Amino acid sequence: MSTPDLLEAIVAATRARVDAAMSREPRAAVEQRAMARRPNGRAFREGLADRRAINVIAECKRRSPSRGVLRAAYDPAAVAKSYEQAGAKAISVLTEPGFFDGSLAHLEAVRAAVAIPLLRKDFIIHEYQLLEARAAGADAILLVVAALDDTTLRSLLDAAIGLELAPLVEVHDADECRRAIHAGASVIGVNNRNLRTLEVDLDASRVVGQMIPPDAVGVSESGLKTAADLRAMREYGYRAFLMGERFMTAADPGAALAGLLESLGATAR
Repeated sequence: MSTPDLLEAIVAATRARVDAAMSREPRAAVEQRAMARRPNGRAFREGLADRRAINVIAECKRRSPSRGVLRAAYDPAAVAKSYEQAGAKAISVLTEPGFFDGSLAHLEAVRAAVAIPLLRKDFIIHEYQLLEARAAGADAILLVVAALDDTTLRSLLDAAIGLELAPLVEVHDADECRRAIHAGASVIGVNNRNLRTLEVDLDASRVVGQMIPPDAVGVSESGLKTAADLRAMREYGYRAFLMGERFMTAADPGAALAGLLESLGATAR
């Protein structure tokens, strides 16, 4: 019996969701709302590129497919405020509804609550979603290489840059990293969780990190829990770390982030 492909299921659901959204609100209307915003994709990239600091993208998400509900009483704006106060360089907000209980309304609420750069964390497969992201207040978007062919990846990457959104291009293995580099990615995230099986292996960051060009920013994602994990990733060349479940399951997410940063020191040693 074959193992269900979670990524395939999420992408199929996303296609249906995007089709429904485009039926409800024409592209021209979303574009008008998007152009009223002034995203700062440059601040997102520059913040993560700082080699002197511990650069954490702290994540707001209510649920994950691997662990179920992480936070029953979920107030993304309050969580985001606590992250900002604790020293997060950026905040990732899950907007995928079917598998993560996310919403664009969560992104809008977080944008109203904090000033630091925001990443729309979703499965972007259509340029319409880039306009949605900018309209909701995002400064950056996620592009999952495993969910896109090369032509679409390059098209969405270029379109995001044209909209002043920083693309975080996510890979899982060496082949996907080569594809990301070929597409022109300058911020490359290595997800230690296989989105098809949900298995976590921090060795993914070690192996793939060696391939990330020195002029690109490497971000290690998923499965990171301790100060030792982050120190190891820094040794592999990563400048930034995306962390969610580690904080969202804590009584006080911001305090959990602050404690982690304090244990590492305010700046890299």
